[in-house]
Amino acid sequence: MIEYHKYQCSACGYIYDETEGDPDVGLAPGTLFEDIPEGWGCPECGVDKSFFELLD
Repeated sequence: MIEYHKYQCSACGYIYDETEGDPDVGLAPGTLFEDIPEGWGCPECGVDKSFFELLD
């Protein structure tokens, strides 16, 4: 079974939920954070994925 996580943008607080993905840019529900392409940016503030931290 796949274990899904949530990641929070340290710049604006947006939370990326792997179970929801980011359908507005083509990331289907179930897309793991590690599988997000490098060109993806936070949908709220635009920073790259290096600004995201795993939530416990």
